Amino acid sequence: MAWDFETEPEFQAKLDWMREFLDREILPLETIEYDVTNEQWARLTDPLKAEVKRQGLWACHLDAELGGQGYGQVKLALMHEILGRSTTIAPSIFGNNAPDSGNAELIAIGGNAQQKKQWLEPLLDGTMRSAYSMTEPEVAGSDPTLLRTTAVLDGDEYVINGHKWFSSNASVSNFLIVMVVTNPDVHAYQGCSMIIVPTDAPGVRIVRDVPNMHHPHAAHDLTKRRPAGHAEIYYENVRVPRENLIGNPGDGFLLAQKRLGPGRIHHAMRWLGQARRAFDMMCERALSRYSHGSLLAEKQMMQDFIAESLIDIETAKMLCMKAAWHMDKHGASRSRVEIAMIKVYGTKMLYNVIDRSIQVHGALGYTTDLPLEEMYRNARASRLVDGADEVHKITIARQMLKSYQPVEGLPSEHVPTRREAALEKFAEIFDIESANS
Repeated sequence: MAWDFETEPEFQAKLDWMREFLDREILPLETIEYDVTNEQWARLTDPLKAEVKRQGLWACHLDAELGGQGYGQVKLALMHEILGRSTTIAPSIFGNNAPDSGNAELIAIGGNAQQKKQWLEPLLDGTMRSAYSMTEPEVAGSDPTLLRTTAVLDGDEYVINGHKWFSSNASVSNFLIVMVVTNPDVHAYQGCSMIIVPTDAPGVRIVRDVPNMHHPHAAHDLTKRRPAGHAEIYYENVRVPRENLIGNPGDGFLLAQKRLGPGRIHHAMRWLGQARRAFDMMCERALSRYSHGSLLAEKQMMQDFIAESLIDIETAKMLCMKAAWHMDKHGASRSRVEIAMIKVYGTKMLYNVIDRSIQVHGALGYTTDLPLEEMYRNARASRLVDGADEVHKITIARQMLKSYQPVEGLPSEHVPTRREAALEKFAEIFDIESANS
């Protein structure tokens, strides 16, 4: 099949505007992001969000009837590549930051009219924040069929009990979408559901934002801007109306796949933007730094770093664009292999390019004077978020093996390895040629 990733001149103009806007208005904010109060941050970013809306580029991951543009995955991929140049800020200014963007898609797909009005519309307007609460500390996060958090129907209410962590954004959210077991008597794929839980509901106990490699220190001044943490939460007899169930009982895994498929493409394209920024910094440094009798750019090891990084970036981009194209054409469920491949290769590419860029910058690259060290710490998380790389490799292998059949012989009847078979074939051909002569 032919792939064509060229976009229309009108959309290319939007991409050009996005890049210029991001470099001029958004990247400088990274240097002060955590030094200002929440009120000051809103005064800085609200006008930028308004400009994005005027350009018709707000919440583009959603269909037009939900306030987006209905661009499809290929165009979204090109947009996310640009947004990825900003470590944390740009997606929120464009109304498609995680986890809000994925949660908006989830409610858009599975929510009823009341849920869309109560939760989706404020989420799209930017007046609410959300969190996705699935991972649990007591069971393997790479195997969600082991989830223990339960929701038991009691009259017209679900009663939720369980323990979650790495619920990103929960401590600053207005509501949580919680993955729960609603029917323990069937397989998890049919027995799990998603329920909307207001963060201030009685029984929701947010213990902490878990310190981690990306954000090792908890923020004490809650008036100051702080990173979106990964919260640990106890749900203790939390009661919510049964109307807060998204979709039907047992739809949890079906909804999760619809949410995570597009999100993985967007993540991978943002990783490309990050890697490209690190690559740009690497090349500029190599052309500027003089050491041991020549510029770094003239040394073969630096040239190897640059060549390998560009090959990694371009390969990842082709995998991403193919996955986006395949998803637009065939849907998420038939694009599992393509999506899994970009998850695995994209994380490896991101980590390696940033690592090389730090090496070229030397001690400066290791300091917080440059964004590379934060990018590096964040890159390590990419191998764990949205499913560990190893799980995606299993998906790739299993899906590919479905198209093959076992054969007789070693290694295959299609690959003749025995001398006798080769001699038989030769004799057959020889006899035919003799007869013709």
